[in-house]
Amino acid sequence: MNARLDVGRVRADFPALDSGLAFFDGPGGTQTPRQVGEAIAATLTGPLSNKGTDSVSQRNATAAVEAFRAAMADYLGAEPTGVVYGRSATALTYQVSRTLAKDWAPGDEVVVTRLDHDSNVRPWIQAAEAVGATIRWVDFDVADGELPVEAVAEQLSERTRLVAVTAASNLLGTMPDVGSIADLAHGHGALVYVDAVHAAAHRLLSLAELGADFLVCSPYKFLGPHCGVLAAAPELLRTLRPDKLRPATDEVPDTFEHGTQPYEIMAGVTAAVDYLAALVPGSEGSRRQRLASSFTALEHHEDRLRERIETAIDALPGVTRRSRAARRTPTLLYTFEDRPAAEVSRALVADGILAPSGNFYALEASLHLGLGSAGGLRIGLAPYTDGDDVDRLLTALARILA
Repeated sequence: MNARLDVGRVRADFPALDSGLAFFDGPGGTQTPRQVGEAIAATLTGPLSNKGTDSVSQRNATAAVEAFRAAMADYLGAEPTGVVYGRSATALTYQVSRTLAKDWAPGDEVVVTRLDHDSNVRPWIQAAEAVGATIRWVDFDVADGELPVEAVAEQLSERTRLVAVTAASNLLGTMPDVGSIADLAHGHGALVYVDAVHAAAHRLLSLAELGADFLVCSPYKFLGPHCGVLAAAPELLRTLRPDKLRPATDEVPDTFEHGTQPYEIMAGVTAAVDYLAALVPGSEGSRRQRLASSFTALEHHEDRLRERIETAIDALPGVTRRSRAARRTPTLLYTFEDRPAAEVSRALVADGILAPSGNFYALEASLHLGLGSAGGLRIGLAPYTDGDDVDRLLTALARILA
């Protein structure tokens, strides 16, 4: 029998919850457990200098980097030497797009989807435009938010160089069949770049199982500090030549990381992964195996709360739920007949409930849904969300919409 998440024990680790706020804004960034803050502080205030082996401060820096790569390799089912640190997922995608585009030519094609966050759309469009390559668009189904594999297949050709696709929509929660999409893309000789920023907070992912060539995520979406992480096969990274300073190393993955690494942030990421691996006390095995146990419990917890929210809000008059895909994260987008979503969001804030409105940089998705740039009200769940939070949300919404 799978263990259940002890949400009360989890909540005790989050100082932000002492504020009395109910946080349904996790898709934009989760709250942080004290263990992560303590790891950042300990690294930053301990003996610390540039990497090396001669002094304790150098060894501390080296250890922080190595622990970070090992932790994220476990988290993403990758190899430590294929883990790249970045300031953000957007920054990493810009870097990779510009690097890959050095080998593109007029007539080459890049496939993007309207389901994606703009960070997995605009960098590819701009890189393609710079070299005269062509962009091919894939639309999702407005009725249910699904991204059909067949729609991607229709845009592939012998000139396709890359397919950019999300592992989960940060606006709707839709989780496309990335594995099948990757198989099709690879059949045409194309690379696959997967935005896992939203998905990585709710599912334990694997670079190989997804069939991704590149997998990017943001630890601040899963209890960590603000940064981005890219995973790829080290052999693939060695074929790339990113722009860098002349004396900087050519070794992978360091060659992709400009300047001195932020050792304290890396330590915070490691602490976040370790925290998630310990969500189910008593779990045994490797860190990857313990993460699997944690995510099984987390998925059960979040889906149970999501179903409660859907059942209650769907019964309210004048409300439309846009999140309807068969496979999706516990993220819900709502619009309202008689008032803007922003008005509803502000009314919830007055009750101490954070459920923001907008397009959340998934601009193409919002436009494709016919919502303009205004988007809708997004409700997202996190490991620390409990039944009382949901009760507060549902009671407030019923009153606001009455």
